[in-house]
Amino acid sequence: MPGRLVARSRTARAALRGGAVAALLSLQCIAAAAPPSADARLPVSEQVRACVGCHGEQGRAGPDGYYPRLAGKPSGYLYAQLQHFAEGRRHHAAMQRLLVSLDDPTLKAFADHFAGLTLAYPAPPASRASADQLQRGRALALVGDPSSKLPACASCHGQTLTGVSPDVPGLLGLSLDYLNAQLGAWRTGLRQAHAPDCMADIARRLVGADVSAVTSWLASQPVPDQGRPQPATVGTAPSASDLPCGASPSRPEAQPIPGVGDARLARGETLARAGNCVACHTVRGQPLMSGARPIDTPFGVVFSSNLTPDVDTGLGRWSAADFWNALHRGRSRDGRRLAPAFPYEHTTLITREDSDAIYAWLQTVPAVRAKQPSHQLTWPFGTQPALAIWQLLFFKPANFIAEPGRDDLWNRGAYLVEAIGHCAACHGPRNRLGATRSVKNLSGSAMPGSAWIAPNLLDDSETGLASTPLDQIIRLLGTGRAAHASALGPMAEVVQHGLQYLDERDLRAMAIYLQGRAREQAPRAATAREGTRSNAGAEVYRTACADCHGDSGEGQPGRYPALRGNRAVLQSDPTNTVLAVLHGGYTPVTAGNPTPPGMPPFALGLSSTELASVISWIRGGLQGASSGAPAVTAPLVERVRNRSR
Repeated sequence: MPGRLVARSRTARAALRGGAVAALLSLQCIAAAAPPSADARLPVSEQVRACVGCHGEQGRAGPDGYYPRLAGKPSGYLYAQLQHFAEGRRHHAAMQRLLVSLDDPTLKAFADHFAGLTLAYPAPPASRASADQLQRGRALALVGDPSSKLPACASCHGQTLTGVSPDVPGLLGLSLDYLNAQLGAWRTGLRQAHAPDCMADIARRLVGADVSAVTSWLASQPVPDQGRPQPATVGTAPSASDLPCGASPSRPEAQPIPGVGDARLARGETLARAGNCVACHTVRGQPLMSGARPIDTPFGVVFSSNLTPDVDTGLGRWSAADFWNALHRGRSRDGRRLAPAFPYEHTTLITREDSDAIYAWLQTVPAVRAKQPSHQLTWPFGTQPALAIWQLLFFKPANFIAEPGRDDLWNRGAYLVEAIGHCAACHGPRNRLGATRSVKNLSGSAMPGSAWIAPNLLDDSETGLASTPLDQIIRLLGTGRAAHASALGPMAEVVQHGLQYLDERDLRAMAIYLQGRAREQAPRAATAREGTRSNAGAEVYRTACADCHGDSGEGQPGRYPALRGNRAVLQSDPTNTVLAVLHGGYTPVTAGNPTPPGMPPFALGLSSTELASVISWIRGGLQGASSGAPAVTAPLVERVRNRSR
């Protein structure tokens, strides 16, 4: 059952692959002045503000033409592309980071929103191509070339080349650079579609001169009828082989799990989700618990295992005792030692009763034949002798022992934090060989293999856990949003895929334990330092940030974070703030936060110098006085940018 990260990965997308349950469990990205009500819903037009930063107001297209128009594209096509970005089928780091915490219904709502916009297209730029090139391009687009087995673009994209509802995009109104880039991506395999991948096949048949000819002609054509896609021909539903290029086949509805009403099975599923087993052992778009999710570690790549009851590639031959042995002793069914990317330093504390409940639920998941890929670890890491030495030095099977003098809720919280949630896997320091120092150590750590900093959960100046009302900590853990906090980045994934499945009593237990530990921690002595007073970023803030966060950093209650007085913004180490501004992101989609607000990425729109100046302004001048927070420099922004690519 190997599958958990020793370290977080280099991007938000890979962070999801790691699935560690405590990435940024701090009261970060301080949000509204009042908690959102359970049924509070942001309009989609507000949610997509994170999209229009690159794709232009109302999705008209970015100013450089590279970020394509979204307005008026067929809804099915937009939805499929959003899924492909989220799943890694299309490769664009900024898009993957932005979409990683959004579920399919939210992506569908975004697609429907942009598809419903009808906006005029600007006139196309004059082409620099020769008349012969344009004539060849026109022929390829409208007639094709039978001698080269090239169908006309119009045969799929509509006679007007404005697309076909609901799944086929238009080809007009796109810039020359964008068209060339996409054809190049199809030809090289960077862009892929579900089988049959006809667009990749066609792109590979095009010679270089034909690529230039057809893209030049398409980019030079005016867009008729405001780019409205043609209606699909009425007929029977297409088979999988008839799907248009780039479309996603309909995903099967989730099958009911046998015995879901059984209390033990229900508890097993809750624990598996709360411990992020589901997120780690499920690739988005693939069957539940079928594994093969790549996980970056400082020692190479580990692939999560298939936990479905398939007899050949999953747990079909495993007994409940075998499963317990993996959790408790770090051993596979055949006795092999497991790589510590699977956090058995923590799962060893899980009770046999809970282990059996998780195992029982896993046996009800539909079996999937899916072999685990071989790990790609640097030698000798991953070899049995090396793992034997590692376990001898750093691991000893143990049982959870309730702390005397503490009540049941405190000890239940300790069990959830230390065993099920394995919070110290991220919030605790590790040695050079990846071993945690203690399951109780929550003193914060730079997360190996990632640019993110997991804050010190016991330091109130970093997280506010000691001074925040208990109900707000519970709300943050369960929904990702609270009165003065919201989860962004890896913590958004932790809440979405794990913590939201715990009931109120368990969330309260975790909050009581964490707050109690934080209150018992001696306050850290303040270090005298000169804070930043630079006003250089004030103008950047006014144009890029004030519309959402307010002229004075007051934010918008229930929507956008307040920045004035924000603990996360004022931390001595500004890394997480730099990451948030660079890459943006969404708070998690949960039952209590069904329509999350998002922040656009500024990595492409602002230089490192501009980013440093605006973050310094937020940490200094925006606070109304010298805050004591050191200024952020352009070299620091550049280092964080490079570490998080």
